[in-house]
Amino acid sequence: MALQNIGAANSDDAFYRYKMPKMITKIEGRGNGIKTNIVNMVDIAKALARPASYTTKYFGCELGAQSKFDEKSGTSHVNGAHDTAKLAGLLENFIKKFVQCYGCGNPETEILITKNQMIQLNCAACGFVSDVDMRDKLTTFILKNPPETKKGSKDKKAMRRAEKERLKEGEMADEEQKKIKKEVKKKGSSTSKDGTTKSTPKKKASASDDDHVSPTHSQVDEKEDASQEEDGDDDIQWQTDTSLEAARQRIQEQLSAVTADMVMLSTNEPEKNGKTATKASNGSENGDSHNYSTLVGEVKAILNKGIVAKDLHSHLAALPASAQDKTNALFEALFEGIEKGFAKEVIKKKSYLAAGVSKEEGSQLLLLSAIEAFCLNSTSSALKEAALVLKALYDADLLDEENILQWYQDGLKGKNKDSKIWKNVKPFIDWLQSAESESEEE
Repeated sequence: MALQNIGAANSDDAFYRYKMPKMITKIEGRGNGIKTNIVNMVDIAKALARPASYTTKYFGCELGAQSKFDEKSGTSHVNGAHDTAKLAGLLENFIKKFVQCYGCGNPETEILITKNQMIQLNCAACGFVSDVDMRDKLTTFILKNPPETKKGSKDKKAMRRAEKERLKEGEMADEEQKKIKKEVKKKGSSTSKDGTTKSTPKKKASASDDDHVSPTHSQVDEKEDASQEEDGDDDIQWQTDTSLEAARQRIQEQLSAVTADMVMLSTNEPEKNGKTATKASNGSENGDSHNYSTLVGEVKAILNKGIVAKDLHSHLAALPASAQDKTNALFEALFEGIEKGFAKEVIKKKSYLAAGVSKEEGSQLLLLSAIEAFCLNSTSSALKEAALVLKALYDADLLDEENILQWYQDGLKGKNKDSKIWKNVKPFIDWLQSAESESEEE
């Protein structure tokens, strides 16, 4: 059976992974009873992940003819004689309206019906939720005949409920254990206070008496008073002072004046070096921020000259900065100030990104880090379209699966692990991982 790419926009892509069989029609009957039989409608519907009754009903609505799909026999009939090319064009319109994602154009979507009886398409690749035009005649048929839920969804919901109940029970048990520990600590602290009041005179007596006899409180008080009168400095400092001033005093007492000065100079050197290092680091940070802003201005000046995308790489190579700073500056110069339509602008200017990013190893990770930095420093709209941007650059072969997955895993462990970008990108990452598992099984 001959296959073709899903969607007319992807007809020329030989490596497109979403395919469907070409439509085969057959005209049956004569006169008023003439009908067009779409022979392989069931196979086409499976490839589109839509019920065959939807496509058959759409043909009837658009052609103004009666249509019927027999679920037992799997036959699809439309009254009248219709050309295959005409039906294929109507099928293309059906794919655009009810199959492809309105954001990224991916056909891997799922039909959702909201509480307000609105139809939406949930994209498994980018996570975008598309609102279907409810003025179409097919929408009433879909509302009356909603798609079947995937098998195992009820089991998943039950598992989730069970997990929530287990978590609640675990939290209750933890709270009870904490209360018990607090009560035990309170009882232990009260008993320890009583024990310390009784045990302190015994320790002092054992340290002062050789007969190991516990003296009375009056004897202990007399001995303490006597010891304070005889020598008040006996119980001073059980630990040696290791501070810098104490060390200097000991050095001056033990060594001569000349050697003491020499040691003092050596101890002062690390302090001076630390101060100069902190000053240098502060100056470098300020200098880096100033240099980066100037770098962005230089890249903007290069772009404003109207340079062709092919010549951009040579101009960027002449700039005195690191590869990461250059990539960040290029991304910021291209898309600064864009609030809506961020993904569309990336698609328009992908040639500049392709020219700016070299083909060396690690260049894709630099571009991904630049996207991350731009989304973190920009408005929330750029964060929402992060998955669409990755999908667009992935389709343009500027990013591959390995680098995207590595960047995502490193980001979850990095300093920006609490950012919303990882939550927004997760549907696209799950789609990539599922695509990898499917290719391995094949």
